[in-house]
Amino acid sequence: MECVKQISGTLILAVFTAALGSLQYGYSLGVINAPQKIIERHYGRTLGVLLNESFFSNGSGIEEPHPSVRMYWSLSVSIFSIGGVFSSFLVGWAGDVRGRITGMLAVNILAVVGGLLMGLAKMGPGHIMVIAGRAVMGFYCGLSSGLVPMYIGEIAPTAYRGALGTLHQLAIVSGILISQVIGLDFLLGNTTMWPLLLGLSGAPAILQSFLLPFCPESPRYLYIKAGKEEEAQKCLKRLRGEYDTTKDMAEMKKEKEEAKKEKKVSILQLLRSSRYRQPLFVAFMMHISQQFSGVNAIFYYSTSIFEKAGVTQPVYATIGVGVINTIFTLVSVMLVDRAGRRTLCLIGLAGMCICTVIMTVGLVYLDTYAWMSYVSMTGIFLFVCFFEIGPGPIPWFIVAELFSQGPRPAAIALACCCNWTSNFIIGMSFPYIEALCGNYVFIIFTVLLFCFTMFTYCRVPETKGKTFEEISAEFRRRRHTAPAGLKTATEMEYLAGSTDA
Repeated sequence: MECVKQISGTLILAVFTAALGSLQYGYSLGVINAPQKIIERHYGRTLGVLLNESFFSNGSGIEEPHPSVRMYWSLSVSIFSIGGVFSSFLVGWAGDVRGRITGMLAVNILAVVGGLLMGLAKMGPGHIMVIAGRAVMGFYCGLSSGLVPMYIGEIAPTAYRGALGTLHQLAIVSGILISQVIGLDFLLGNTTMWPLLLGLSGAPAILQSFLLPFCPESPRYLYIKAGKEEEAQKCLKRLRGEYDTTKDMAEMKKEKEEAKKEKKVSILQLLRSSRYRQPLFVAFMMHISQQFSGVNAIFYYSTSIFEKAGVTQPVYATIGVGVINTIFTLVSVMLVDRAGRRTLCLIGLAGMCICTVIMTVGLVYLDTYAWMSYVSMTGIFLFVCFFEIGPGPIPWFIVAELFSQGPRPAAIALACCCNWTSNFIIGMSFPYIEALCGNYVFIIFTVLLFCFTMFTYCRVPETKGKTFEEISAEFRRRRHTAPAGLKTATEMEYLAGSTDA
């Protein structure tokens, strides 16, 4: 009953408002997919490539873009991730300077600028305007993808931390689905309206800017970072209703005392210190497994993948992926605080590994058996289901659970940078890897997913229902239960990396 009381209208408003940043991130991920051919033809005209030369047949009846058009298109897709890589280093600074709310409010300027650049693409060199707009939008999303989970993780009651943290991913997949639907050719995905389709990427930022002033600041930030105990108590009561804040304040006080011992941890200190090596390695691998699972290859290039699989209306199949994406993220919201983070990640990664084999079999035997197109589609749909059960949503909020207040902003910044760098590598390289490997391209992801499954089984701890201090104690216990020779070395590394030593 006490947990139910902790879900207030203000908490719902705060989580919804923060998640608008995630919705915008998802929209920007998915919006570039549906109008691909239209934008590529526009690039061909802008670059001076004759219309009948913008595309050429590869001999199988499928049109391939001109090499220069392909290069600019790949850059339009992947530049989004480059912006995210650079801005992810600033997540900690943006959240700490004036607080989480002010940080989210300030970065919305970038979203509006990026949206305007893309929305006005026909008024200048189209390829340059789109690439510039995608870069600025990526810079915004790199900041937002760190600030949103940080804020939600800090305001969520412990009993609901997993479910509320998963809403970040739910907002992302909802944004992807919205972009796919309004990207249909009879809506905005046509020759006339595609700049508006891309320009709408900045719309959620405008709504979020109006709502953020009504949201409470993170009590953890106010008490631990800013030292404002009274304001922290007020914000706790605003977020969770009238209740006895003694337990929560005591937990934050304990965390503040630990943070004082740790002092503020910079990115460089975090990388050098052996004290944080285990949780940092786990955080990196969780984000690498999310991106190198191959899921963004499907999100970015699903239309062309379905086309190759023989689907007559690939854009509707892509929307089907978006619908399944959203449904199974809702399933994850319901399961994450019951089944646990580690269990869901294991099920998801193992299931995805099997699905890549199914997809490969379907693509390889498509020319031999026409019904293999259904096998490929089934593999893709199941792949997305397993992704959203665990590997999709959990890495975004588990990093905030693995670290206490001192190193948390730096850890989130590094994890986001790792995620965005992996995202860029997949977005830029997949078309070339696909051209090289052909129908066997997903075998690469099969091998990677098997490795990620084994790593999760051996190294990732369960964080369900545990306080930040209990999770830190779990890593300390693992260090102290190492084999004798390794234990001595580990303790020496700990002393060398500790600020107390």
